[in-house]
Amino acid sequence: MPNNTPINVFYDARCPLCRKERRRYEHWSGRHAAEITWLDVSEHHQALQQKGVDPDMALRSLHIETESGQLVEGIDAYRLLMKRIPLLVPVAWIIGLPGIKSGLRALYDVWVKRRLKKQGRWSC
Repeated sequence: MPNNTPINVFYDARCPLCRKERRRYEHWSGRHAAEITWLDVSEHHQALQQKGVDPDMALRSLHIETESGQLVEGIDAYRLLMKRIPLLVPVAWIIGLPGIKSGLRALYDVWVKRRLKKQGRWSC
């Protein structure tokens, strides 16, 4: 059974794929879509900084703030989001497996770096 407590999802709204994924999650979450607040990292960088997240790091990885104020980052943030959608619960479990989780993180990091460099937003 998915957990449906409210969460804040910090994502890169300047990324076309990120916006597309947001629309997918909103569609798939159905009646629970209202429990997910989508926040653009560019507009909410001060809130993230107050929580100890560097704005550049926020661009490089999905961050979710739980109702209790805990921040979840990276693949674990995707898993938390997927666990809210019954169809994706098995996928969330699979991508949490040790070898798969670390491999996906490495691929994700390469993809984000390439995307941000192409957009002229890579600052490292």
